[in-house]
Order: sequence, then structure tokens, then C-alpha cells
Amino acid sequence: MIQLPDEFREKMKRLLGAEYDSFIESYDKERVQGLRVNPLKISREKFDEISPFHLEKIPWAAEGYYYQPAERPGKHPYHEAGLYYIQEPSAMAVVELLDPKPGEKILDLCAAPGGKTTHIAGRMQGKGFLLSNEIHPARARILSQNVERLGIRNAVVSSEDSGNLSLRFPGFFDRIVVDAPCSGEGMFRKDEAARLEWTPGHVIACADRQEEILSNAAVMLKPGGTIVYSTCTFSPEENEQVIERFLLTHPDFSIADRGTRPGLYPGRPSWSKSGMAELEKTFRIWPDKSEGEGHYLAVLKRSEDGISEKKQTKPEFCSDKSVIKEVEMFLKDLLVNPAPLLLRKEYILFGDQLYLIPPEMVDFKGLKIIRPGLHLGTVKKNRFEPSHGFALFLKKEEVNRFIDLPADGEEIIKYLKGETLAGETSLSLGNKKGWVLVNTDGYSIGFAKLAGGILKNHYPKGLRWM
Repeated sequence: MIQLPDEFREKMKRLLGAEYDSFIESYDKERVQGLRVNPLKISREKFDEISPFHLEKIPWAAEGYYYQPAERPGKHPYHEAGLYYIQEPSAMAVVELLDPKPGEKILDLCAAPGGKTTHIAGRMQGKGFLLSNEIHPARARILSQNVERLGIRNAVVSSEDSGNLSLRFPGFFDRIVVDAPCSGEGMFRKDEAARLEWTPGHVIACADRQEEILSNAAVMLKPGGTIVYSTCTFSPEENEQVIERFLLTHPDFSIADRGTRPGLYPGRPSWSKSGMAELEKTFRIWPDKSEGEGHYLAVLKRSEDGISEKKQTKPEFCSDKSVIKEVEMFLKDLLVNPAPLLLRKEYILFGDQLYLIPPEMVDFKGLKIIRPGLHLGTVKKNRFEPSHGFALFLKKEEVNRFIDLPADGEEIIKYLKGETLAGETSLSLGNKKGWVLVNTDGYSIGFAKLAGGILKNHYPKGLRWM
């Protein structure tokens, strides 16, 4: 049995009454594992065909699957190619309830390590604008890496306080996810640190912070827009009571009715201060009733009245003709049809790093931006070196030179370890020179550079397999 804080046990026994024994017995069960298919790379149907894992569908997530504990999908070439994202199953319910659409402007406010962001991006299909924010810089860098791995083109990653963002984006977003920092009670089966840090005082401190973040999110939502608030905790103070206070102080919001969902159970109005009946339309996931960790979710809808988006200034795009010339030469050499990218002029230079930013992005001077868009590569003297993120964005049919290595073969493992590829692998490209897109079973995984019959490995050193 997991050692749970005594005060937590007493609190849950008081709240759950006759349901307590079933709840506490769930801590003796092995927790389930999940992955979510990335539709930017592969369809669910195709993934079902090629998956080497034993998978079962997650009932509340269209792209989600349970996998067996003994399997290790994080150590498979398909993971490095961004075909899927490993995610706790309950967390997948958030974006299902958000229901993002292509072409919208969406904010993921507390986004690391990237589960919700990558789920949203898959639903957006590269159309629209996604701002993915994480206040802690180290976690924001992990978030940025996951955005890169899944080949996302229309996301900007920031590391800002929610209050600062609310000053820059009033009435801007169609949909917002607030996966609020919480006491983590729902993760006690997997996170020892959450168990050790838990105190009643920590719960109250989290609730105060959640209210502040949610109120800042409300400022950034368009009239008629939607916020999904979620936590991975059981405490009413962080769940029903946060939503209750939010609705009382924001009369232009109400709880949207998303009906019944398999594996999701109603919120508990009796756990609020006022017994607010509307809270029954929120959701809870219980580990003794569903195959997933503890979660709380509320879908908040804003009325059509309110602050409208103010006119925003645009960033200063790169105007260095020599840089643009180098990039255009590179794109013409690499791509079968470079026109869609050549017609775009939203280039931004971060030092010597060149990005193509989403056209909806506003001037970000004064904001802490980790990734301003699709990372194209590094501008060097008289040449341009493409980024790993650009490789993961591309598909093999879009490039003039590519190799395709079987996911169950030795060559792809050599590539992931950073070794040089020679012999038949490079001979298949003939005497061509230049950048080559490396694929595994047809899905891009990185770049190599061909010269003299040798493919020089450009898989990033920090990602190489040991």
C-alpha cells in the first residue's frame, strides 16, 4: 500500500463516506499507461495497422490508447518521429472537452510538459494560432522540445506569468486551457513528491493561485469563447469551490453542458460552499471507477458580451536580404514545391536562429518567448543549416532527397545513436549532394547531409540514444 498522508485519508473518508473503501483500494492497483496518436503525422487507422504495441482504446479520448506496462513506446523510433505522445489517460479528457477547431486562436496557459498543447495542435491541423505557455523556464524548454518532436508549425512557446499575458492578449483567444498547478492528489499513485509535499495548507495555497490564473485567463477570452479548467486533484477547495467563486465573480460565464461522457462522472455540488447545482455539469475522473488517475474538469462558456480583441501590432520581420536569399536557396534545393514557404514572409531572427512565426502572432517585445514558431534553422556564413524541428515538420513526399529506414532495422538505431550512415543507404541516393530527410517507415525523424557517398549524421547530440 502506498503511504498516504494521514490528513488526506481522513479528509477523503469524510467526503466520500460509503465510497471511501473502494476509493482507497484503488491505490493497491497498478496504474494504467497511455499514448495518444499525433494526427499531424499519422491517422489513427494507419497507426492501428503499423503499431508494434498491444493497445486498447481509451473511452474518453478519440486519439488515445492504453498500452501494456511491460512495453516501452518511449524507446521506439516511432516516438522519436513524433507519431505519438505518451500521456496519462485521464489528462486526455481535457482537450476532448475543449473541442478545438482548425483556424482558431487557442491558449494553453499552464502547458508543460506538452500533453494538452500537442493534443490541441493535432486537432488544429496546422491552421490557426496556438500560444503554449509555461511560467517555469526549465519546464518551458521541455514543452518546446515536445512541440518540435510532434512537427507542430503554428505554435509559439512562451514562459510568462498569466497576468503579463492578460495585459497583451485581452479578448484574443477563442479557447483556453487552464490545466492549473494543483496539490496533485490525483497523481499520488505515480508521484511520490506530490505525496510528500501535501498538506492542508498547500491545498489552500494552490486554490488561491488557481483563482488568480483562471481570472487572468478570463480576460484573454473572446466573447462567446470557451475555457476548460482542469486539475489532477480531488480537493473540493481546488475544484468545485474554485469554479463556484469564479462564477460568482464573473457573471458573464456559465458552465457549458457537455452531456455525459464514458468514464467521466459528475462534479459534486454538495462539496461547494453554496451547493451550486450547476456544478453537477463539471466532471470528475475517479481511479476506482475509471482506468485513469484522478482528475477534475469544468467547461466554462463566456457570454457574447464582453471585451473584444484590441488591434495588435505585428512583430518586426527579418528584412536582411542576404539571410532571406540563403534561406530561399536552401528551400528551393530541398523541397519539391518550395512556393508555400517562399510566399510566407513572417521570418524572425533570434540571434542566428531563423523561425517562421504564425501570421496571427502579435509583437512579442517584452515577452519571454522560448520558441516563436517553426524553427527553420541556423544562419551561418554563406550557408543555411536546417533545424531538427524543420525535419520533423516535413514529409518525405515534400523533399527532393530522402532515405527511408525500417523501424525494426539496425540502420535506424545507428542513426538515432549519431553514427554515420554509409554503404547501400547512401548509394541509393546516387551522386546527389545536400541535405537528406531521414525517415523511418515513411515518417520523418531528422536530417543527414550527403557528400562523397557518405551521409553525415545530423541527429541532435542531446537526443541521441545511448
